[in-house]
Amino acid sequence: QVQLVESGGGLVQAGGSLRLSCSGSGRAFSSYDMGWFRQTPGKEREFVAHISWSGGITDYADSVKGRFTISKDNARNTLYLQMSNLKPEDTAVYYCAAERERATHNPRDYDYWGQGTQVTVSS
Repeated sequence: QVQLVESGGGLVQAGGSLRLSCSGSGRAFSSYDMGWFRQTPGKEREFVAHISWSGGITDYADSVKGRFTISKDNARNTLYLQMSNLKPEDTAVYYCAAERERATHNPRDYDYWGQGTQVTVSS
């Protein structure tokens, strides 16, 4: 089993940057594909980015491509999301998730979730 804890959210002006972290427990962390999702009130949880267990394969939603970078440090059991050139529409609760099989864009495929961290981008 994997427990995930996100951190790094906050309030930032449009055009600014934030780095989210997701710390994982358990020796199996390095074997999981990982993803970042976000959600706003009344909307479905939305795919943001995912990364393979080794870090060699990444994928991004079109809305964040070129602005966000996902990375994984297996030695530290930590997943990151570097967010740059933030826009008000990036405002959401951001969640990290772990997947035992292959990471996908579908949140229902993921096995473990963190509690979320709020990101607010002011215009």
